[in-house]
Amino acid sequence: MTGTLESDLEPDRLSRRDRKALAPLAYRRRNAELTLIVMVAVVTASAYIVASLGTNAEIPAGFVVFVGFLLGLLLAAHLVVRKVARGADSTLLPLAALLHGVGFVMITRLDERLAGLQSVWSLVAILTFIATLLVVQRIGDLARYRWLLFFGGAGALLLPLVPGIGTNIGGARIWVSVGPINFQPGEFAKVALAVFFAAYLADNRELIAARTWKVGPVRLPEPRFILPVAVAWGFAVVVMVGERDLGSSLLFFTLFVVMIWVATERVAYLLLGVLLFAGAAYFSWTRFSHVQTRVDIWIDPWSDSLDRGYQIVQSLFGLADGGITGTGLGRGDPNQVPEAQNDFIFASIGEELGLIGATAILMSYLLLVGAGLRTALRTDRDFEKLLAVGLTTIVGVQAFIIVGGVIKVVPLTGITLPFVSYGGSSLVSNYILLALLMRVSDSSARRLGEMPDEPTTGERWTAWRLRRGIKRDLKRDARREKSRGAAA
Repeated sequence: MTGTLESDLEPDRLSRRDRKALAPLAYRRRNAELTLIVMVAVVTASAYIVASLGTNAEIPAGFVVFVGFLLGLLLAAHLVVRKVARGADSTLLPLAALLHGVGFVMITRLDERLAGLQSVWSLVAILTFIATLLVVQRIGDLARYRWLLFFGGAGALLLPLVPGIGTNIGGARIWVSVGPINFQPGEFAKVALAVFFAAYLADNRELIAARTWKVGPVRLPEPRFILPVAVAWGFAVVVMVGERDLGSSLLFFTLFVVMIWVATERVAYLLLGVLLFAGAAYFSWTRFSHVQTRVDIWIDPWSDSLDRGYQIVQSLFGLADGGITGTGLGRGDPNQVPEAQNDFIFASIGEELGLIGATAILMSYLLLVGAGLRTALRTDRDFEKLLAVGLTTIVGVQAFIIVGGVIKVVPLTGITLPFVSYGGSSLVSNYILLALLMRVSDSSARRLGEMPDEPTTGERWTAWRLRRGIKRDLKRDARREKSRGAAA
């Protein structure tokens, strides 16, 4: 009788009504997520129609296919989240989908050929998002693979330097070409290194914060504790500088400083990071001619507005033309900016959607960062907290760097705008990042009792195999006892 009752109460045997009764907050989140996703699909489809009307004065022939493709991808992602990550934050996926949708519409507006390629990468990115959620069902398991992820990330950073496959594009050697496929391995390295930093710092945070090694009047952490993570960070930054990808160098630098500051809760590390950044920036400015060029363009792009400062000048003119409400989708001239679909897609959005549209994009990033930090605050495990902070830092800092470069707040560094810019590597890696962030959110929801902590698919498979083995052993023992009784 007891066995029957236990089997009836297993989470995977509960009806949908019982599941909903046990986790009402989780189901409300998923329903809210579905509503937001439908709204995102409506906004994206409407923007697609308006852009086509503004450009060609006709509704595109493939509109139904586009809407079906868009809804299919978003609903597939939502259904998987509903099945395997029901407790996750309800705003993360819709916000990423909104940024992705607006970016895709703008890429279509700029170059239809690239839009076709981006649609393929969109499919790959969503499938990768789903695969990440299915494979990583216990986020804490990633901590066991910290060194594997470190060496994998380090190898990815070195790939562009390998003769024969590394490619120099736009002055930076950050691309790898394998047959017809070009990708940036550094985009995936940032996620791998974020996991490594989170796992290492979670295990050694107290030892690093203790600062028991005295060097004169200064107290520092024991070298054996701080050295591995410092070497990992230094390696990433030096390789990125060697590949002349200063934007990614700044991103890795900020990621490390923020994570060690959060791990140790010591402001001294943050101040030290600021001083190191100032010194590195000055060194780069005095040693690298392309850094001097970008700083000169940042200070006064109009001094060479027909050559080196052409991009930034045209983007500023475009933003000025957009004004408050924009010229309208399809009614502007964003192609005046070279490679507008990459570094300067925010300028294209600002021109055609105006200050209102550009502000909406910035608010979406602020909400995404806020959701990520809220996820970090809700969890009580060091690894998950640091991982959520690191992943959120990647998105927030990357968005700040590129938007700040476009509007001339900081020197332009040439990295992509997350979920918006054209590029398969960036899109896929950011959806992996999003899946990991949602897995952290779901994990904390389970521990807070907002939903039952059900066994994962892998755990159920292991339990089934164990039960099957026990039954087989019991039957075998029963046969032996029976044969012994007959012989007696």
